Amino acid sequence: MLFSPSRFSLEIPVKITGSFKSPTCQPAVCVCVMALTTRTTNILGQATRPDMDFSGTWKVYSEENLEEFLKAVGAPEMIVKMRKELKPVLVIEQNGKDFTYTMKTPIGTKVHSFSLGKESEMTAVDGRKIKCTVREENGKLVAENEKFTSVREIQGDDMVETITAGSVTFISRSKRA
Repeated sequence: MLFSPSRFSLEIPVKITGSFKSPTCQPAVCVCVMALTTRTTNILGQATRPDMDFSGTWKVYSEENLEEFLKAVGAPEMIVKMRKELKPVLVIEQNGKDFTYTMKTPIGTKVHSFSLGKESEMTAVDGRKIKCTVREENGKLVAENEKFTSVREIQGDDMVETITAGSVTFISRSKRA
């Protein structure tokens, strides 16, 4: 579990003496408000990047070039037809460099676990097993194998995944549910 970065105000009473006295000749007391930013850490106290907090439930609301992408990676026509009618719900659990990624659709649920920098086996939309390595690059999750490159990032309130297979680019946009 990660603790999200937060901003908070800290009020510190400061007694001012000398030439800054109030009109009644009593020392004025002012309150200084300081904005402090906490450092994001995981439960082990290890520093993490605030822009790398993918944890949560995400609802896909937009997909561009899905059909072309599925065909480019060799998905069967039946899978292409079924998948283009679905908007998955994604659940991402992040603990430091370890991730669990769950994709839920009415057809079924797929769960993938991976650690940054280590090769892992995942199941493609059509059930084929694929191996890829996921790494962090400038606050983004980048997954690569011989058929595609996937870049997942947080853009404002959205999570955007851009997957390129050959000359075809698929873009999926999700909002936290």
